[in-house]
Amino acid sequence: MASTDKVLGIVVLARHGDRQGFYQDPNTYTASATAITPLGEKQEFQLGNLIRDVYFDASSPSFISGIANTTTLFQQNQVQVRADAGGEGGVIWDSAIALTQGLWPPSTRSITTLANGSTIASPLGGYQYVPVESVEPGNDVSLEGWTSCNAFDDHTTAFYASDEFKAKKSEVAQFLNDLEPYMDGRNVTLENMIFDYANVQSIHNETFARNLPPTYLAQVRDLAGFHEYGVFSDSKLDGIGNIAFRTMIPSVVTAMQRIANASDPLKLHYSAIAYKPFLSLFNMTGVVADGALPPTFVNYAGSVVLEIRQPASSSEPVVRFNFKNGTDDSAFHSYPMQFPGWDASAGQDVPVSTFVRAFQPVGINTTLQWCNACAQTQARGCAALYAGNGTVSVAAASHDRISPVGAGFLGAGLTIAVFGAVFAVLAFLGLLAVGKKARGAARPKFSQNGRVGLHSSENSITKESV
Repeated sequence: MASTDKVLGIVVLARHGDRQGFYQDPNTYTASATAITPLGEKQEFQLGNLIRDVYFDASSPSFISGIANTTTLFQQNQVQVRADAGGEGGVIWDSAIALTQGLWPPSTRSITTLANGSTIASPLGGYQYVPVESVEPGNDVSLEGWTSCNAFDDHTTAFYASDEFKAKKSEVAQFLNDLEPYMDGRNVTLENMIFDYANVQSIHNETFARNLPPTYLAQVRDLAGFHEYGVFSDSKLDGIGNIAFRTMIPSVVTAMQRIANASDPLKLHYSAIAYKPFLSLFNMTGVVADGALPPTFVNYAGSVVLEIRQPASSSEPVVRFNFKNGTDDSAFHSYPMQFPGWDASAGQDVPVSTFVRAFQPVGINTTLQWCNACAQTQARGCAALYAGNGTVSVAAASHDRISPVGAGFLGAGLTIAVFGAVFAVLAFLGLLAVGKKARGAARPKFSQNGRVGLHSSENSITKESV
């Protein structure tokens, strides 16, 4: 990189760290609860440390211009952190906390002097408290677009019925039969590929790791990669198979645009997520097209860093795709993107405007758009939205993009309509009297309002059922 080429900021997408056993329905991907392990916490902390060394150290060639560097304290207006608080319980939230600890470790500068002259330091040796927005799937579809999505469930069923899947199933039938005795009575099929059980046991169960034949884990992983990429990808950019990243596009694009805007202080956006959005992201950006990056799921603490850079030779910022596959890689590697409107032969740095022009139209900007795309009329707030919008049609597979301003007015209008109807019913039943003091209700959280969510008993995580 030329010395005059500046990194303006980064968008970080990181998978959670090592966790305990986990099960998800192979048809709907409804998930069971699990918990992070000390190994997972360490993996995330180390990832945070690496990002800090690469982007916060003023002597690094990739230092983010204008960011609070390693000699200063965390500055909240430069950072946005979001964590999926859905199907995997607190694992992703805890991973976000561990990664931010690595990014902003305790500092002796975290002190204050009181009026009486005494000096007080933050607990835990100067711990830096980084706000993390808890993204609850019941209120915000952005980080778990596939959950309760009927159209996505149909896509999964269609993949299982495809000739490609049937051929692979026939090809590996003998191996799956040989594998079954090691899976503790679990049903071993290509549809119900139990890589997670084998992987967790190989890490944490000495007896299992010793008894499993040497090549089996790699074979199971390969089949699971085939399975998951087939489910979380699509031949069309706006296809429902890409739903896991399509719902993330608004927050990612907004972060990129904010970073590219010299008057905006944002320097780092970080979304803590599961593995699913990575598969859709890889497919949509075409980074797997040349085979350098395999079409498979990422390891624990795997991470994509989208660098927003200012080239010396151009006035327009560009975006560069970097990926580190967990502990398999010691550093981030750059991969060329290839998507409608951009050919990989044009270079690895894509003008931000080109990226936005390709991805913004296929992003899902509102919950109502998600309800339409997923043919969902009840779950995740769709029933209330349709009641407020006066429509019951969910047949539209494609639709015009709603601008951020329009989405705001839509959300406000729907909220007024729904709460107006509720107000009228309560008044009619005598449960609400105008002019009397009533207890305030908690305001629902949406993904793009920039507000910070605190992880507490009031927004504790529960398993979502379809």
